[in-house]
Amino acid sequence: MSLMKVKVKDIRDLTGFELNEKLADLKEEYFNLRFQLATGQLDNPMRMKDVRRGIALVKTVIRERQLGL
Repeated sequence: MSLMKVKVKDIRDLTGFELNEKLADLKEEYFNLRFQLATGQLDNPMRMKDVRRGIALVKTVIRERQLGL
């Protein structure tokens, strides 16, 4: 699952299950990007930044729902 400049509104429209699924996908993608970086195969280092921000965004929405905001 790709996360090219995802909007907050799109993330907020997801269900709890979809949010957890997206978070798992993003974490897996970030792991793979870190692995590529370590082996010198990473083509676009800015992708790491986008994925990290996506993880933070999903975690923020999950936490807001826990707090009832």
